[in-house]
Amino acid sequence: MVQEGTGAIRDGGPGRRLTWPWFLVIVAVYAGIIQGLGLLTGVDTGHSDSAFPTSASLVRNALIPIGASIVFAATVVTWLGWWGEVLRCRVPVRRWVRWVPASMLAVSLLGLNYGHLGDQSVSLVACLLLLGLFVGVGEELMFRGIGVQVFRRAGLSEGKVALFSSLVFGLVHLSNASGAGAQAVLQALIVSTSGYFFYLCLRVGGVILLPMLVHGLWDTSLFSNLVGDEPQASPGMALIIVLQAVLIIVLLVRRRSIEPETAAVPA
Repeated sequence: MVQEGTGAIRDGGPGRRLTWPWFLVIVAVYAGIIQGLGLLTGVDTGHSDSAFPTSASLVRNALIPIGASIVFAATVVTWLGWWGEVLRCRVPVRRWVRWVPASMLAVSLLGLNYGHLGDQSVSLVACLLLLGLFVGVGEELMFRGIGVQVFRRAGLSEGKVALFSSLVFGLVHLSNASGAGAQAVLQALIVSTSGYFFYLCLRVGGVILLPMLVHGLWDTSLFSNLVGDEPQASPGMALIIVLQAVLIIVLLVRRRSIEPETAAVPA
């Protein structure tokens, strides 16, 4: 398998073939599972300002639907026969890009609302940690796993692979419009940039476990402000917002220096 210049992969790779239109269908089913099961198993939290006032609401509104989506994504990867390519990434990146996952991990840990979590029950905190794990595994498996492979196997450059997989990642969050309204559009734009950061984590780590870890901690830090009867924003939220803005600016400026000068990948 050879990657030339901007990273066009010429060999389709082992396993079944999946075109990008069919990938979009799979993504639609994936989103439908989360939204549909959320409606079937979820509980009404409209009486509370919190997204997850209790551990039971977190389990029924999030863990069950997202857990089912992980099973679906894993089933798709198994059917395609892509586990080897999904788990490992053999596309190099320049060393400075390591700053992306390092900074995201650091800010995620610093941004956790430790004080607020200390006031919650052990079961609720445990469910929150499990939610972060589920989100990291499920979304990375679908978008940096299946999605990245779909666009690579289509012969696109790594720049376009990153762009399209990130856009699809952001667009699927528009399914939240039923609950968040126009705010979901802004969320989709922000999530698209986060998707690009997670893509770079995949390139840096060489395995999908790194973006899963970064994604899971990043969302756990955000969710730590939303649990319990009275959600409470922490100063750490400002760190996350600032880092998101800084990463966007840095990557816009240095986007042409992400690919290594010699981009040959052994077969």
